[in-house]
Amino acid sequence: MTTDLAALAALKCQKKKSSSKLMLIACLLVFVTQMATTVYLPSLPKVMSELSLSRPLAEATVAVFVMGAALAVPLWGDIAQRRGRRVALNGSLALFVLCDLLLALTNSGAIMLVLRAAQGIAAGGCAIVGRIVVRDAWSGDELVKRLSLLSVAFITAMGGGQFIGGLIGQYGHWRYGFLLLATIGLAIAWLGRNLPLQAGGVGQSGILSSYRELLARPRFLYASCAGGAGFAAIVVLQQASPFLFQQHYGLSVAAYGAVGLLLGAAYFAGALLVNRSVLRLGAARLLKGGSVSLALIALMLAGCWLSGGLDGASGMVGFLLLYGLLTFCQAVLFPNSMALAVSEGPDHGAHAMALCGFLLQTLAGLAAIGAVLLRAGSAWAWAMAALGLLCALLAMAWAVAPRRGA
Repeated sequence: MTTDLAALAALKCQKKKSSSKLMLIACLLVFVTQMATTVYLPSLPKVMSELSLSRPLAEATVAVFVMGAALAVPLWGDIAQRRGRRVALNGSLALFVLCDLLLALTNSGAIMLVLRAAQGIAAGGCAIVGRIVVRDAWSGDELVKRLSLLSVAFITAMGGGQFIGGLIGQYGHWRYGFLLLATIGLAIAWLGRNLPLQAGGVGQSGILSSYRELLARPRFLYASCAGGAGFAAIVVLQQASPFLFQQHYGLSVAAYGAVGLLLGAAYFAGALLVNRSVLRLGAARLLKGGSVSLALIALMLAGCWLSGGLDGASGMVGFLLLYGLLTFCQAVLFPNSMALAVSEGPDHGAHAMALCGFLLQTLAGLAAIGAVLLRAGSAWAWAMAALGLLCALLAMAWAVAPRRGA
């Protein structure tokens, strides 16, 4: 009897360690893919100058990354479903590290754009595999809690990555940021080498038929796109922010990097709220509250900017406050939208998480490219406000849509 109890205790301990390591790897995957943008943002004006890029093309190096991440997600999800999570993880990490090394060497603006798109393809794979392995292990409101931990990794990269990028841009060279990303990618590969991951062929179905079935479920579509619209609003603002803070408000590269810490704190507060309240309030209530709040803040930020109410030093304080509140709302919205979406497709395994990620990233990528193509200095404000409204409308549509099987 004593032996049985000891064996059971050892098994529980081993399972707990395995779960903790799985969460660590998933968090690192989300961290490094988000950091691929934030560590680079503070130096964007310098990259524009060194590589002889126009501002729209410099901003496009962010947009093509987001679009690359989006477009490849369904394929990475299918690889994870058919070939196994390990194959998708190793393949995406290998491509990510290779792109980072090449980006650290390039002196061509055109090649920079191509490599950033390829880096995005790899990053999309890393991020979606991280979320797939979490979805494999947990479900329901517990899944929301685990996804909120991934949000903590996201904001660590958002705030910490931007801060580190500011230091690199101020005291080193922007190329060092890509070398740092390559190093982190190699460390993840080493840490995850013995992690037990789900093999391929489990619940296998054709990629097109699986995605078609998921898209026919309104609640899956609305929840995914609500999170995507909120994420897109943040990406549009994030893409414009280096120029707004450094050229409009006159901050140094290092000071702009420090702004990331404030935004990271706002995102952390939102993720912490979700982690501590989701079991009590439920994902549905948090989705609706987060989306409506995000829409109101986006409209307020856009209106104040376009009316000239955010000029000068006091205006910068107001801009930072609204930017932080928008970030907080996105942190509340994101994990709940994703968990509610994949709960509508439990029979589709990795495909459900991959398609959800694709919709999220595609909306963000299209918005980022659209803001670049419009070229107007305040195009980001109009785009952000429209995306905030779309987010709230989609969340309301989710609330009234028929449930699966109803």
